Amino acid sequence: MIIDFYKFQGTGNDFILIDDREELFDIDDSLLIQSLCERRFGIGADGLILLRNHKTSIFEMIFFNSIGERSTFCGNGGRCILAFAHYLELFKKECEFMAYDGIHKGSIDQGIVSMKMADVEEVNVRENSIVLDTGSPHLVKIVEDVTTVNVLNTGRRLRFSKEFGNYGINVNFVDLLDGVSIRTYERGDEMESLSCGTGSVATAIALYEIGKLEETNLRIKTSGGDLMVSFQHDGTKYTNIWLSGEASMVYSGEFEC
Repeated sequence: MIIDFYKFQGTGNDFILIDDREELFDIDDSLLIQSLCERRFGIGADGLILLRNHKTSIFEMIFFNSIGERSTFCGNGGRCILAFAHYLELFKKECEFMAYDGIHKGSIDQGIVSMKMADVEEVNVRENSIVLDTGSPHLVKIVEDVTTVNVLNTGRRLRFSKEFGNYGINVNFVDLLDGVSIRTYERGDEMESLSCGTGSVATAIALYEIGKLEETNLRIKTSGGDLMVSFQHDGTKYTNIWLSGEASMVYSGEFEC
């Protein structure tokens, strides 16, 4: 069987997108997904995303990490599937879609893809870090200079801490030297990502929660480019959270399976 695919990226976070509204792709074939995401012998990507029909939304997003596991929500992946759905002419300016953590609103304006995130009600402030869930679980750790951090070694150690159980946690290292800069170790992929959407949202909320920043509309600098995060806080929870930035198609092709 020949399957068409589209390669999209959002601030360097890249994904294989497949229009699977006919549900021909085998979601249980983790080895196929892993081989497609492999960067030397496959297409190469941080993950694979299926676009499928949904009863109450325009479409459903099904996300797999690069080792073939069906995973939690991916912020940049969500923005990329919005760009993909727009390319497929499923909507013009605004839409809603279903994902792992529920319904998300999205919009596209002059190449900027914006997506509303789920509310955040619990932020766990620790002595040396902040832990919260923004669709995926994240640990945010403030450092003096992110350029000097050994993200792979330190990130892996924190990610596999026993306290976070079998599924682990994503780890974000943050500095405030020139605005807000982050580097992220992503679980599942087990490597540093050029950009992490849910990690950028987690970082913005964490910094606000501990009083490091007062802005509720922040520019987050990732290795792959800038992301904008905005939100509202009523004293108990964070709502109206939006993640914005560029997302575009890199190329398209086909593979046989």
